[in-house]
Amino acid sequence: MAPLQERACACHCGGVHFTIRLPQDQTGIRCNCSICSMKGAVMIGLPSDHLTVTQGEDLLRCYQFHSMTAKHWFCSRCGIHCFHQRRATPDQFAVNAACITGVRLYEDFPDLAVADGAHHPRDNDGKSGIAGRLRYESAPE
Repeated sequence: MAPLQERACACHCGGVHFTIRLPQDQTGIRCNCSICSMKGAVMIGLPSDHLTVTQGEDLLRCYQFHSMTAKHWFCSRCGIHCFHQRRATPDQFAVNAACITGVRLYEDFPDLAVADGAHHPRDNDGKSGIAGRLRYESAPE
């Protein structure tokens, strides 16, 4: 397994800070489920013990829906989705890559798989898949 590096993360207003530990070669994913489609975030998965809130825990609010299994945590001040506990794997979190200090979202993730969360494995006889891909091309200067 690749060595883990600690990364600093924060919401937009800086009220919520957290650290994560993940491999240097992190991979992101988007999802086409109802909430992910609306928030449009690139998410990076990690074990739940690899995330520590270091500031602003009192600002975090949890949103749950449907099965009430997944827990989506966002900053109550700026509204940024910081991370969520996954429905399919509740022992994991998915972190909003845009919250990671130093990440250049479009440059670092120009080609992303889109998980077929609209047909969630827990609602689809355990079947999961990829719905498609999202690609970013910078405009010519």
